[in-house]
Amino acid sequence: QVQLVESGGGLVQAGGSLRLSCAASERGFRNYVMAWFRQAPGKEREFVARISRGGGLTYYADSVKGRFTISRDNAKNTVYLLMNSLNPEDTAVYYCAADRDGSSWSSSEYVYDSWGQGTQVTVSS
Repeated sequence: QVQLVESGGGLVQAGGSLRLSCAASERGFRNYVMAWFRQAPGKEREFVARISRGGGLTYYADSVKGRFTISRDNAKNTVYLLMNSLNPEDTAVYYCAADRDGSSWSSSEYVYDSWGQGTQVTVSS
């Protein structure tokens, strides 16, 4: 597995913004499809966004479309999630995940074989 380390979470007021980062430990990062998931208290983990190996394709959950932007810098082995117009329903632990095979284009968590430890995002009303 590749080691993934998220950062950038915190407490923000509704309407505010945060940018999450996820740094990978391997140069093979450029071959991975990367994604962000989140898990709110008492709820199952859900897909948020994913990005293709080269960064040219992205896909978002309906709940975040138009507010969140996923991007990556393969030179820095890092994927980002810019979150705007945050609301209390976005409160969750956010996880980045890697599909090292890179051949799938899926929102299913079972496709992703490496996970970060998570970073807490709390949005106050």
